[in-house]
Amino acid sequence: MFVVVVFFEAKAEHVDAFHNAIVANARASVENEPGCQQFDVSCDPADPAGFFLYEVYKDADAFEAHKASEHFKRFDAESAPWTASKKVLTFERIAAPGQ
Repeated sequence: MFVVVVFFEAKAEHVDAFHNAIVANARASVENEPGCQQFDVSCDPADPAGFFLYEVYKDADAFEAHKASEHFKRFDAESAPWTASKKVLTFERIAAPGQ
């Protein structure tokens, strides 16, 4: 499994719009991408502009397919001006509970 972790800081005036857009992107990813196994969106309770994404894909190719999807391209273009910072980390999952 291929794991992607993303940290976003939304601009204060765009927190609500960013929240709605990232939730829609996560939902579309899970519903429409066979290689997307999980896409969790979390928000920092102490700082509503801070978002944390935890995404699990079948493999790195599935993540590349995600980035090529229309819903991702739409989210990426729409949210770029709303974003103060973004950090993307990738990992190979080597173990999970119950495996």
